[in-house]
Amino acid sequence: MAINYKPLERVNPQDTAAPRKYYAAVKTNGSVDFETLAALISEQCTVTETDCLAVLNVLEQNIVRELGQGRIVRLGKLGNFQVSLSSEGFATAEEVNAASITNARILFRPAKKLRNLLKNLSYQKAS
Repeated sequence: MAINYKPLERVNPQDTAAPRKYYAAVKTNGSVDFETLAALISEQCTVTETDCLAVLNVLEQNIVRELGQGRIVRLGKLGNFQVSLSSEGFATAEEVNAASITNARILFRPAKKLRNLLKNLSYQKAS
């Protein structure tokens, strides 16, 4: 597999006065949605496209619900999703409260097969 990349000019966030530099960035090659994934899956097994789409939609709903409950969602050989928080720092545990939370985000930790994908990629400059 080969990933196309393009040079992208960026500012150094730690020194905005420094000269801009060019860095390699992925040149995306479109996207894939639930409907397309459902069609692809249905071509590879005996489940219909409609059934695949229904399962993917319910999977999305359940991931959202479980993350909202503070659970780690483990998707087997795909990887794990987890909510992560950033907050201000305090000298004592008693000082930490909900108002001290500055950001929340969802982390994805890929499983071994996805991590290994990155080791086997080749790269080519996009024209």
